[in-house]
Amino acid sequence: MIHLVNIIWLILLAGGFLAAFLTGEVEQTTQAAFDSASYAVELGLGLIGIYTLWLGLMRVAEKAGLIKAFSKKIAPVLRLLFPEIPASSQAMGAMSMNIIANVLGLGNAATPLGLNAMKELQKLNHNRKSPSDAICLFSVINTSSIQLIPATVIALRNAAGSANATEITGTTLAATVCATVTGITAVLILRRFNRWRGKQ
Repeated sequence: MIHLVNIIWLILLAGGFLAAFLTGEVEQTTQAAFDSASYAVELGLGLIGIYTLWLGLMRVAEKAGLIKAFSKKIAPVLRLLFPEIPASSQAMGAMSMNIIANVLGLGNAATPLGLNAMKELQKLNHNRKSPSDAICLFSVINTSSIQLIPATVIALRNAAGSANATEITGTTLAATVCATVTGITAVLILRRFNRWRGKQ
């Protein structure tokens, strides 16, 4: 899969420079490439601060027991959505941590937590060749990811010079809530439909 992605990127880059050569804009394309590389470094350095802040706050919250308390609050919802997963399973804890990270807008921090949750869910999967209902549902929840504080997007807007980087908070919350509810509804409908087809 990684090899295929590398080939795709190589084709895109080669195609871009070929188009620049054919249109006589090689110099402009080369300058744009250098400018973009420089901006990427500046943007990355700008993101370090916001990520350090939020990851630090999350660590403090974890040490203070707030993460554990929040996990207990969402545990009934997770048990309702994942009745086939034992409450004592490590998958529940991993999913809770992933959801918390997503709610805080820490997409990059949520990724390893999501992978760990997937690994734990796969351990409970009876059919190793296809994803279980729980894996499919968690994938949708993780992808739509309700965001109370879109920290990453705020950081990007701030780095780009936005006058009011936080003004998207309300609309982001509304959009992610709608996406999550729609996704969960679709998964539950398709799950019931597949079970109905299996009885035919």
